[in-house]
Amino acid sequence: MGSLGKIAAGTVVAGAATFAYASLVERNMFTLRRFDVPVLAPEAEPLRILHLSDLHMTPGQTRKQRWVTQLAGLDPDLVIVTGDNMGHPGVLPALSRTLQPLLAYPGAFVFGSNDYSGPVWKSPFSYFGHDPEVDGADSYRHGVELPHEELRALFTSAGWSDLNNARDSIKAGGRVVDLVGVDDPHIDRDSYTGFRRTPEAAIAIGVSHTPEPRVLDEMAADGCDLLLAGHTHGGQVRVPGVGALVTNCGLDRSMARGLHRWLGTDAWLHVSAGLGTHPTAPIRFACRPEASILTLIPR
Repeated sequence: MGSLGKIAAGTVVAGAATFAYASLVERNMFTLRRFDVPVLAPEAEPLRILHLSDLHMTPGQTRKQRWVTQLAGLDPDLVIVTGDNMGHPGVLPALSRTLQPLLAYPGAFVFGSNDYSGPVWKSPFSYFGHDPEVDGADSYRHGVELPHEELRALFTSAGWSDLNNARDSIKAGGRVVDLVGVDDPHIDRDSYTGFRRTPEAAIAIGVSHTPEPRVLDEMAADGCDLLLAGHTHGGQVRVPGVGALVTNCGLDRSMARGLHRWLGTDAWLHVSAGLGTHPTAPIRFACRPEASILTLIPR
């Protein structure tokens, strides 16, 4: 074999090994991330939020189900779920068992596109040619209908706040927390009608599945201290030294995951890289599946 043949063979072997790692190993390396967020009044006691997103759960993902169930042991003050919970029409019983211990805590949720309809195969390369600001929801392909109303009932029957195009004030950690949210902007279900925080609130939080800048700008302008979103999967495949290659929305790639100051405002943005993948692209590289504990502390 000549030198070119050896290079080609080595490239094939390296590519196969990388794909095997991304599909069999890293996508199951569930990670808990921790962030301190300075948004509370001086000398206020910390408030702990568990942020979950993008489970894309299927019935057979027992390892993920066990890991999520154990998060209840963190004893959060508040749980917020930012959508895309389901990846299969028959997953609701397994999802209910998985989330049951967490439903004992105060909570709130919004839906993502994959709470309404199931995944449809598409080429991963299509994300590079997709302009969400131009294509809009008309280009989104819906799969089988998912039991979103049953999922809504699961959350609300536990007392969780439904923030899909809604607002609420709840008690968590002995404080009043103002919440406002939108249904998924990725499929044009959002309808943000404005928000005014209550005088007694210790914190105001804006929630959306997709971190579209137009939505985040409105929430920050209305006084939200913290913005929570998912959807991006952190890029799902990240290149060391480069980061996320795509966000599948209008958010800049540099903010595809983690905690950032939202542009030109006093608000903080946390984007979860999520715990799952689209079932037709079950890989993660340099981007472990994650849940996050956000400890709110004094400014």
